[in-house]
Amino acid sequence: MEQNFNEYFVYKEGELYCENVKMETIAQKYKTPVYVYSKRAILNRINEYKEAFSSYDTLICYAVKANSNLSILKIMAENDIGCDIVSGGELYKAKKAGIPSNKIVYAGVGKTDFEIEYAIRENILSFNVESEIELDVIDEIAGKLNKKARVSIRVNPDVNPKTHPYISTGLRESKFGIDIDDATYVYEKASKLKNLEVIGIHCHIGSQIMEISPYIEAVEKTVQLIEKLKDRGIKLRYFDIGGGLGIKYRPEDKPPSIKEFADAVIPLVKRTGLKLIIEPGRSMIGEAGVLLTQVIFTKDKKSKHFIIVDSGMNDLLRPAIYNAYHHILPIQKKEEKVVADVVGPICETGDFFALDREIDNVKRGDYLAVMSCGAYGSSMSSNYNVRPRAMEIMVDNNRCYVIRERETYDYLIQLENF
Repeated sequence: MEQNFNEYFVYKEGELYCENVKMETIAQKYKTPVYVYSKRAILNRINEYKEAFSSYDTLICYAVKANSNLSILKIMAENDIGCDIVSGGELYKAKKAGIPSNKIVYAGVGKTDFEIEYAIRENILSFNVESEIELDVIDEIAGKLNKKARVSIRVNPDVNPKTHPYISTGLRESKFGIDIDDATYVYEKASKLKNLEVIGIHCHIGSQIMEISPYIEAVEKTVQLIEKLKDRGIKLRYFDIGGGLGIKYRPEDKPPSIKEFADAVIPLVKRTGLKLIIEPGRSMIGEAGVLLTQVIFTKDKKSKHFIIVDSGMNDLLRPAIYNAYHHILPIQKKEEKVVADVVGPICETGDFFALDREIDNVKRGDYLAVMSCGAYGSSMSSNYNVRPRAMEIMVDNNRCYVIRERETYDYLIQLENF
């Protein structure tokens, strides 16, 4: 039996498939680079989250930053999933996709006045407030609109999530949130501002977390704060514990299951009696997508072998900025292996997908699938080197749908003026 990376992208007689569609068919019909998503993978993960948290009153808010494609957001809306947003643009797309306002929470350290006013007018469930001055600004804008804005305060529990430092958000030195030691004062201040309704508490410690223990520590610390606030007469309704659960990037990775996550945190949250909010992003969509790319050249420099592909760091930035590992598979298996750098066409030394990686010995014209690209792939892509961003395809059983057209050169200049 052939070894598969996951159950959605599988080999059949040496050919890689997404569900029941051959990847070579996608590559030849739509060309490369192209993001390919499995709808079944997304739906299965949604159902895993729903089942795992079914024993407790929980609002699941998908983290839009992971992948904001409208078709993906529409799947969330159709399956009663809310949204965690961090910009006015994400709010716009969430509403376009049909996400109800009462299932939208808004975090981020730098909300502009325009974005705050937009979110108040849309009557979102809650702002997750990240600083004392932000409270004052939301209160002022809500007052001008003659409305009350609902807020939760993001507390920073000073917990090490044991992940990459760039995606660690719960330590004291992080830009995110309010130090848990200062939170009581900030809550008391917020409760006195006449245009705010304080409804919850929020903590989020980071992303790609591969152990449950940091969650337990963060939730326990926040529970103690909730009890302290209750003693001071500040009663909350929501406890938002964020997201950040890790996924499989390497074949040997064994991230915690969603059930393990739920079983660990639900008993702690239950002590508070508050409604639970969770914000899964990467774990909802990450393993559902791959980046399909074609080998355009191979090159040898003394002992170094290079596989040069038609996709680069403008399509998938994670290896360049995090030195992140993504498993890479040929869409047609080869007998021979080679150690190579898989690199793109961008004029940067950091433009690589893999370094010194043992990989099937592919040649010019062959195709590679970069795995686990559903999250923070297309959403972090750019037009660097004036390159059109990749097309996006959704596979549903044996059918393919274009969910983002390939950009053209004309598209790239349409907002520019001579």
